[in-house]
Amino acid sequence: MTLLSVRGLSGGYGPVKVLDGLDFEVAEREIVVILGANGAGKTTTLRALCGMIAATGEIIFDGESVVGRKPQVLARRGIAHVPQGRGTITDLTVEENLRIGAWTRRDREVAADVDHWLEVFPRLAERRTQQAGSMSGGEQQMLAIARGLMSRPRLLLLDEPSLGLAPIITQELFAQLAALNRDLGTAMLVVEQNAGLALRLAARGYVLETGRIVAQGAARELEGNEDVRKAYLGI
Repeated sequence: MTLLSVRGLSGGYGPVKVLDGLDFEVAEREIVVILGANGAGKTTTLRALCGMIAATGEIIFDGESVVGRKPQVLARRGIAHVPQGRGTITDLTVEENLRIGAWTRRDREVAADVDHWLEVFPRLAERRTQQAGSMSGGEQQMLAIARGLMSRPRLLLLDEPSLGLAPIITQELFAQLAALNRDLGTAMLVVEQNAGLALRLAARGYVLETGRIVAQGAARELEGNEDVRKAYLGI
């Protein structure tokens, strides 16, 4: 069943148009990757989906149009955004950052979820009372993802999760994402320049160039596509 359906998505920044009529979708429990060079519009796509910039076109999430909705409304609906550069609040502790991730919730299970995600990410548990800004890049990325999960999303938008991370930390992080998808069924839309790793994580993918989708298909098909291999896999 389709969870997110996007048709004719266009948007940008003021008079500058970045996205030009994108069509794509994400099914329930599916991981989809968006590939593309710098400036292709990948980050802008995620910002449009989470209400950070104005966009036109059709965005249907869980059967309901969400075009023009504010970020806090979309968060309550089940869309969580982990921005590029992690975006942790550096002078707050790990636990405080996690609690901020649940700011749209009104239930009484926030404390239990904090404990749960600290158990899932044991490195964060060891640093529960430590300021986020004093942690390594990989630990801050784990915190950013855990904070996104605190809203109990159905769809997680991940913008360059491997950016600035050492290869071994990136491998560990992507293994954790695969486990979250397998165990919880959380759907993910991942923007990533590490194409090889992203295509091994995802079920399907789209290739973006100058605001337009120029290729799409199953991850294995894209990995075997000669143009994709030359442009994004270094082959």
